[in-house]
Amino acid sequence: MKIKYSNRILLAVIFFPLLGRAQEVKTDSIQEVIVHANRLQIPFSKDNRNVEILSAEQIKQLPVKNLNEVLGLLNGVDLRQRGPFGAQADISIDGGSFEQTLVLVNGAKVSDPQTAHHSLNLPIPLDAIERIEVLRGAAARVYGINALTGAVNIITKKVDKSAIQANVYTGSSFKNRDEEDKNGVYYHAGTQIGAAWFGDKHQHQLYYNKEKSNGQRYNTASQNDKIFYQGNLAIDDKNEMEWLGSYMYNRFGANGFYAAPGDRESEEIVETIFASVGSQHQLSDGFYLNPRITNRYNEDDYRYFKHNLSSARSLHYTNAFSMELNSQYRTAFGDFGLGLESRFDRIASSNMGKHDRNNHGAYAEFRTEQLKNMTINVGAYINYNTQYGWQAYPGIDLGYSFAPKWKIVFNTGSSQRIPSFTDLYLNQRPGNIGNPDLFSEDAWQTEGAIKFQSTNFIAHGGYFYRNIRNFIDWIRADMNDPFQPFNIGKNKIHGINTNFLYTFQHNDIRYRVNLGYNYLHASLEQTEGLTSKYHLENLKHQAKLLFMANNTIWNASVANRFHQRISDKSYFLTDIRIGYNFPFLSVYADAQNIFDVTYIETSAIPMPGRWYSLGVFHRL
Repeated sequence: MKIKYSNRILLAVIFFPLLGRAQEVKTDSIQEVIVHANRLQIPFSKDNRNVEILSAEQIKQLPVKNLNEVLGLLNGVDLRQRGPFGAQADISIDGGSFEQTLVLVNGAKVSDPQTAHHSLNLPIPLDAIERIEVLRGAAARVYGINALTGAVNIITKKVDKSAIQANVYTGSSFKNRDEEDKNGVYYHAGTQIGAAWFGDKHQHQLYYNKEKSNGQRYNTASQNDKIFYQGNLAIDDKNEMEWLGSYMYNRFGANGFYAAPGDRESEEIVETIFASVGSQHQLSDGFYLNPRITNRYNEDDYRYFKHNLSSARSLHYTNAFSMELNSQYRTAFGDFGLGLESRFDRIASSNMGKHDRNNHGAYAEFRTEQLKNMTINVGAYINYNTQYGWQAYPGIDLGYSFAPKWKIVFNTGSSQRIPSFTDLYLNQRPGNIGNPDLFSEDAWQTEGAIKFQSTNFIAHGGYFYRNIRNFIDWIRADMNDPFQPFNIGKNKIHGINTNFLYTFQHNDIRYRVNLGYNYLHASLEQTEGLTSKYHLENLKHQAKLLFMANNTIWNASVANRFHQRISDKSYFLTDIRIGYNFPFLSVYADAQNIFDVTYIETSAIPMPGRWYSLGVFHRL
């Protein structure tokens, strides 16, 4: 479809009024955020890594209704959906695979040892999110295993007042469903109810969310139920507890999701329970201690023939239990961070068998600002895995302020990814089989960048180089052979990334403009004649332009994004939201993919064309 780019640009600024001289706004909250993408919890303005933050205020204004849609608007993040509205999606960062990105909630790992296909099975409503932090680059020194290309950390809100709220929304393309199943118009609908209780020393919040879609294509209908609860207890001024529990039921038709064209009648049901309990203790003026335990249980029921459960059915039950102890000691010379963690992974599967492995890690970090105009953060993570033995991952971050608002940053470090149980033991002949002889992937990444930060403008531009040894790819030499993973060699990526956030205010209207561009050049040492299952679809060019405007009564936003993959497939998408606030009631309308672009994010699954949504939000 040919579309004039002038129309796209015009639409991107359609809500931009003629302005006189813009007034500077007060310090943006992002500038003051304490970034959890580092265990020392460094203020955003002083961090020397490539970190992007999307705040709750921004999320509220964007034309999005679930976490997957939000992640798709972040710089360097490649979100590849097999089904819209949160049915199933994979996430990767800067050209890595979906297995190489670590997902966390409040710093707790939620990755599933079976496969990273389940990383986004997160029952966290957007209303409960305080912000999303994306840490790009080698993150093993910060988070340990499986943060090879970076990490996405979802920070939830703390209750500040008692309230009851409800959010009801629905949408449609107003077109008949594709293929031969043309009975009815394609639609989706959802409802979310929540309650918060604020006490002097304890706070609680509870959400329930239900979504349903009849599916754009044959056998792609989906439904999911989500429950999320979080509580906080302030024991005294120096001791605090926090606990979290969540449950998700996700059922969807999986036509073409994993094994096209033979999986036309397939279906998948995933149930996930995640819980964590942690506390924060100030033991002295400079010494802080933070213990935490977490548990993630997942059931995955994949039915290749949903009408015949006696054949080609895969049942997987996984459990990951973790314990960690983080500490921080602040001195006049600098801050020290020390910590220990253990993780115990288990799986019982109909086609992988029963397996378990344990992982134990320790880290040490030191950060100082005592050198003139320079900040240094250096540390290492030491890991022992019962399958792969001892490994060490050092790293260093440097920042030099050569002017009041300008800073040059440099960071280099190593990271790794331990193969999932699917990589090692899967037995789905003739489609896919695992390889128990795999080594873990190891990477070294170096990045240099320049940053600018003022009251209302944040800019970042940088270059990075990453070299992954023992890169794991699912390959085959013949079309009749199953795909099988191998450590096929080195995966090298050169990347350029830029991001600009400009915030200003004119009269009573607040404006945000967020522009980002990323370029990746990837090469892979591979024997000729082999067919790869994943890596050939990495992003080459990625650009975004987000524009938001709001005051106390209304808000409007336009989200533009351009993707071009190594395969030269490209697409440009534009979404719009307009919202209006009444007393205790908000109404919003979205138009997504307004140019009705035909595009595919993964496999051969077409995504929806032009889509309209209407929602009502009530808070008491």
